[in-house]
Amino acid sequence: MKTEASQNKSSRNSKTQSEKATPASVSQRVRSEILAWFWVALVFMLVNGTIGQARVIPSGSMENTLLVGDHLVMSRLGYDAGVPFTNLHVPLWRNPKRQQIVIFRPVVPGETTDVIKRVIGLPGDNIDIRQGAVWINGQKLREDYTVGPTEPGEPMLYRGTMFGNFGGKSETLDKSGMFPMRVPPDCYFVMGDNRTNSLDSRFIGCIPRANIVGTPVMIYMSIDGPSESWDSGAILDRFSTYANALIHPSEVRWRRLFRLF
Repeated sequence: MKTEASQNKSSRNSKTQSEKATPASVSQRVRSEILAWFWVALVFMLVNGTIGQARVIPSGSMENTLLVGDHLVMSRLGYDAGVPFTNLHVPLWRNPKRQQIVIFRPVVPGETTDVIKRVIGLPGDNIDIRQGAVWINGQKLREDYTVGPTEPGEPMLYRGTMFGNFGGKSETLDKSGMFPMRVPPDCYFVMGDNRTNSLDSRFIGCIPRANIVGTPVMIYMSIDGPSESWDSGAILDRFSTYANALIHPSEVRWRRLFRLF
C-alpha cells in the first residue's frame, strides 16, 4: 500500500510538472513556427528576386515560338537582382546573346508589364532591314523561327525614344526612317518572332541592358484561353480561364508542357 501511494504521489507530481511546462512548451513551439516561416519567406523573396519568377504570355508577338497563354519559368540568374516589394533592380554580369529570348522591363512610358522578345542586334552592330529580312554587319541573318516577312517599322507608329547611330549619323531619330542603324553601347535591338504583329525595336528603339531582367527557361503550363485573360490586372478573367481548364482539360496544350529553351 505504501508503495502504491508513493507511485500515485509521484504520478501527480509528474502531471503537475507537465502542466506547468505546457505554457512554456506552447510558447516555444509558436516561436519555432514563426522562425520557420520567416526563413521560408526569406528564401522565397531571395529566389523570387534573384533566381527565378513566373511569367504568362499575353500576346501573339512571339508566335509560333511562344503562344498566348504559355506560362513560363523565367531565370534571372546572372541577369538581374531585384529588391523585394520595390522597383529597384541591379543588372548583373551576364549579357544576352544574339537570337536569345529575353524578358525586359518596358521602355515605353506608361507601360508596366514586362516584355518578351528575341535579341537580334548586339551593341555596336549595324542593323538593316530589307528584302524581307534582317541584315547584320552586311550579312543576312538566318532565321527559321519567324512568322511573316520582316519589314521596317512605319515612322508614324514609332512610340519609343529612338536614338542611336542612324545612317552613319549619331542623333535622335527624326522619324523619317531608322535603317540602316548602329546599335548603341549597352543596348540591344530586339524583335518578336511574329514579324507582322510585334511592337519591338522597329517601333520603340533599342533596349538598354539595365532593362533586361532574365530569360525564359521552361513552359510549365499552356492554356488555350482568351488573350484578355492574361492582361495585367485581369484577375477575374484569369480565374475563369483556369476554372474552365479544370473543367475542360482539352483547353490545356499538354504537348507544350515542360518544353525547355
